Amino acid sequence: MSEAAPEANAPDPRVAELEAKLSKLKRREQRNLRQARAHGFLDGILALLRPGDVVIDCGANVGEVSARLAATGATVIAFEPDPYAFGKLSERLADCDNVTLHQQAVSTEAGTLKLMRASNFDDNPKGGSVKSTLLSGGRGISEEDAIEVEVINFVSFLRDLVTKSGPVAFLKMDIEGAELALLREMDEVGLLFDVRCLVAETHERKFKDLRSDYRALRETISEKYSPQHVNLDWI
Repeated sequence: MSEAAPEANAPDPRVAELEAKLSKLKRREQRNLRQARAHGFLDGILALLRPGDVVIDCGANVGEVSARLAATGATVIAFEPDPYAFGKLSERLADCDNVTLHQQAVSTEAGTLKLMRASNFDDNPKGGSVKSTLLSGGRGISEEDAIEVEVINFVSFLRDLVTKSGPVAFLKMDIEGAELALLREMDEVGLLFDVRCLVAETHERKFKDLRSDYRALRETISEKYSPQHVNLDWI
């Protein structure tokens, strides 16, 4: 008996494979475009900063952005909770008198929390340290080897800083999911108006269960603030 011919409407696996590859290429292209826009946006900010301006780097990691901010002469306040990254950050900016470093995480409440690292952290600490997070359930995150870190109430910190020094010129926030609650509260209490420019990387892809919350945040931010004031497409 001869083999039965494939059904006319049966999906071709080759087509499915090509569609998957095309989708991956499109995502990569979009990410590259976002990255290029973010770099251009930062270049514009750096050109406008002057000595005496106060800038904050939340999630400074090993200092790629903090070093460039420091070079403008602005007063830089940098937060980084991961011990590995903080060590590299401290070495890199040791000679910068205009930089203050805090080995702390930022959130809506002060205390101590578990910092969870990437599952491949031991094999690649430099690459893995950028993924360290206070939020459980993140993609590619190991919760078994979490470490305790100090956390500050950033809303209170920022409010006190503004009272003392005036509006913050620039705030960068890349804190692996903790930005969701923090940006909500900063908006609710009106603190975003005390920051001339804020950029934040949001982490919808990392935290699947929070995607609807991120959509709501984006809608709120886009209704109240211009993208030149609060930009959530940092990468």
